[in-house]
Amino acid sequence: MKDMNPNGLEAVHAYWQAANYLSAGQIFLKANPLLREPLQAEHIKPRLMGHWGTCPGLNLVWAHCNRLIRNTGMRLVFIAGPGHGAPAVLSCAYLDGSFTEHYPAVTEDAEGMRLLFRQFSSPGGMPSHVSPLTPGSLHEGGELGYCLSHAFGAVFDDPGLVAVCVIGDGEAETGPLEGSWKSIHFLHPQRDGAVLPILHMNGYKIASPTILGRYSNDELIKKFSGEGYAVRIVEGSDPEDVHGHMAAAMDEAYDRIISIKRSAGKEFNSHEAGWPLIILKTPKGWTGPETLSGKQVEGSFRSHQVPLEEVKHDDIELAALEKWLRSYEPEKLFDPAGKLTAPAASNIPPAALRMGNSPYANGGNNPQPLRLPETNRYRINAHPPGTRKASATKEVGKFLRDVFVENREHNNFRLFCPDEASSNKLDAVFEVTSRCSMLPVHGPDEHIGPEGRVFEVLSEHLCQGWLEGYLLTGKHGLFATYEAFAPITDSMLTQFAKWLKGCRDTP
Repeated sequence: MKDMNPNGLEAVHAYWQAANYLSAGQIFLKANPLLREPLQAEHIKPRLMGHWGTCPGLNLVWAHCNRLIRNTGMRLVFIAGPGHGAPAVLSCAYLDGSFTEHYPAVTEDAEGMRLLFRQFSSPGGMPSHVSPLTPGSLHEGGELGYCLSHAFGAVFDDPGLVAVCVIGDGEAETGPLEGSWKSIHFLHPQRDGAVLPILHMNGYKIASPTILGRYSNDELIKKFSGEGYAVRIVEGSDPEDVHGHMAAAMDEAYDRIISIKRSAGKEFNSHEAGWPLIILKTPKGWTGPETLSGKQVEGSFRSHQVPLEEVKHDDIELAALEKWLRSYEPEKLFDPAGKLTAPAASNIPPAALRMGNSPYANGGNNPQPLRLPETNRYRINAHPPGTRKASATKEVGKFLRDVFVENREHNNFRLFCPDEASSNKLDAVFEVTSRCSMLPVHGPDEHIGPEGRVFEVLSEHLCQGWLEGYLLTGKHGLFATYEAFAPITDSMLTQFAKWLKGCRDTP
């Protein structure tokens, strides 16, 4: 590795190496966390669980986000679409000190590292996926497809916030994710924050190649530029090259976001703005074992979960694991006590800006209660019975209209609906707001404009995802649907309910 100090990349690389080491350690080790002695079978967990393949990519993005935060002071929230890569998110939160602040027993030393490893995917410990227990998280990534809608929901009505959303190329095959690319057409450059999607293309799912992984770079650029994005591709397997290109891509994305937000005027057209999108193409299971028993592991589906499944009982695999872990040179990354050393430690942002301790992933920054009008104002007098016509949903529309009015000061309420506000007789809301659209408005259009607070798109998944991201960052909203179409988001709502329960049970 050449000296990368001129661009601050030596610290980024060291941080990435440390995060990769901790990620692998969580999957395999229960003892000997710093390899102070030769690796033995008794140091290996009795049951190996976790997903290695996506971790190096997540760690790379987090490390470069830290660099961007240090250089610009930007407020970022990190959303890991591949939530099964929890070891990466936990590792990065541990390295920046956020994890220890939430869990003081997991100290920043060898004993704390041992606890970090032991409790991953263990009863009473940390789940195999990102969860409410994970510092800095608001997205699980279990049932795939919702990370990008959560990211946009999180930045609505928070103009200074940027959500960095890592999307796996497997998740990109889902219907909800495919629909989520259109969210830029609802993003107001002054009123809202911004989303930086990073499509992490490592080419494989659990056992088969991804569809986008077989696209050429030219085809990828055409596809996503057609969606309205300015695409930058970062590709490679040499860490030095990838760090250099990734740093340039992140800097360019930052400059583009700032430029769009500063220059957007009344004629703003979201399809022409060119919101940034980074496509990161690195090997699946990068830096892990290259081969095993003559078969390719790194850069193949075999690295998706646990690449050395028989390590506790197979001396060849045990030796391969030790070689893999020692390749990160933990003795240089951590001091004799087990604390992170320079240069990796210099890649940690200021305490208030660490992504592992983001207030936006913990109920929002200064959330305000929702003001509600007195419900008796909308009561229908039905006496004597049978003497007047009335509609329950029309009255609800009037109620929602007044909710918008009551909360104008904080602008923290939105209505999400799959093109049903009028058909469900909620039209009264259009007396005080309109349907949001950052695309051109044509002559026949009614109640449509960039300042609207009603979000209508013909995707129940997108409506629900926006709402979830909006709520989890401390704002308020309503998803209007009815019994014929509500089942579309049944499993999505179940996962959200599980998340809320986890939040309630987490101190």
